[in-house]
Amino acid sequence: MLDSATFLTPAQIVAELDKYIIGQHDAKRHVAIALRNRWRRLHAPLDMQREIVPNNILMIGSTGVGKTEIARRLASIADAPFTKVEASKFTEVGYVGRDVESMVRDLVEQSVNMVKQRRKEEVKSRAAQTVEDIILDALIPPVTGGGSLSTPKPALGFGNEGGMPESDYELNERTREKFRLKIRNGELEDRKIDIQVQQSNTPGIGVVGGPAGLDEASLSGLQDMLGSMIPKKTRKRKVTIAEARKILLDEEAAKLIDMDEVKDEAIRQAENAGIIFIDEIDKVASRAGKGGGGPDVSREGVQRDLLPIVEGSAVSTKYGIIHTDHILFIAAGAFHVAKPSDLIPELQGRFPIRVELQSLTKDDFFRILKDPKNALTKQYEALLKAEEVELSFDDAALERLAEIAFEVNSEVENIGARRLHTVMSRLLNDILFDVPDVIGAHARIQVTRELVEERLRDMVRNRDLSQYIL
Repeated sequence: MLDSATFLTPAQIVAELDKYIIGQHDAKRHVAIALRNRWRRLHAPLDMQREIVPNNILMIGSTGVGKTEIARRLASIADAPFTKVEASKFTEVGYVGRDVESMVRDLVEQSVNMVKQRRKEEVKSRAAQTVEDIILDALIPPVTGGGSLSTPKPALGFGNEGGMPESDYELNERTREKFRLKIRNGELEDRKIDIQVQQSNTPGIGVVGGPAGLDEASLSGLQDMLGSMIPKKTRKRKVTIAEARKILLDEEAAKLIDMDEVKDEAIRQAENAGIIFIDEIDKVASRAGKGGGGPDVSREGVQRDLLPIVEGSAVSTKYGIIHTDHILFIAAGAFHVAKPSDLIPELQGRFPIRVELQSLTKDDFFRILKDPKNALTKQYEALLKAEEVELSFDDAALERLAEIAFEVNSEVENIGARRLHTVMSRLLNDILFDVPDVIGAHARIQVTRELVEERLRDMVRNRDLSQYIL
């Protein structure tokens, strides 16, 4: 929710982004301001809230410099609905392909899932109690009524304390309580029981007539309506108690959630906190000086379809109408061939904040390998730790890896930080293959500059690196 950013100032937001993304301080500052402005708007007077619109951002930079990662981490910090789309996947109305409104529907779907998950966490304890009762009933079915007096006898391995006659009901309840304790203590996790599981019975519906038929939102709504009208079917499954707990917990939590409230909150979250990241926006820019027919006509059509969405319009989804006026749009592109000025002027005006991301230097590559919480080196260390093998890297080795990645990017194709995946894979493939057959548990592997030179000698010597290009 947007409230999670209440105590995060722009400087704190940048500090959070610095944990995962190296460099690009201008881009981080702009997105941090944009995020904080959303919280500020919600705390402004009501009559001004409607007037304050977000300053959408256009990021310009080659692939692999961190454009997508900045937007994704920003959404994670704000705990906000986020969706990433590629502009090149869209076609203008009348052509076969995805229409631009689908990105708003994707955002609402993401928002509904987030709200639903939060609500499930809130009712988790109540649902867990119900699941415990269902599992107990499957193990020891309850006896209804007071029952008749029975002779004292051991019940499923438990002795009768006191030796006094008791009813079948009392004996059953005492046994159930002992089994309840065993379930809570995890002593029966591998025991199999029969449970009733709900089956999805929503019918599949095809769209007839192309553009003249049902649109995506209407089709989804019709499917949901028919699914709710048809009675739910159940089937019996034999599973372990551990598996039954996972299956039943999800079902019982869903029963405790008011979906109408979920939909209303999800729409509010998407409208006020949603972030849509439009990648490859340069691919729909018409080249300057080109005219006539051809693919540029379709590109310009996509831009004109994007315009009302970014400007602010009402989009129909299966959960209701969503207004896009206060959704934050972040567009990005390399702009190697086309230029930002090749976008239609109206669309340019809807992305008033432009920030150019810098190409990565050798020092950046070194820091990317060493500093972030999710650094590639730390990922490989975690992978081998699962095999009880300790992997570590010398700073000199990381410096040489950074130099190689930078050189290859300079001489072949600049794919940014993604080049490090190629270099690291080439360096560690033999080690990853040999563990655990050749390199056993508790081994320690130190990656030195000499090892990097040895493993990547061919890569450094041979500048025709087509087989290594991602």
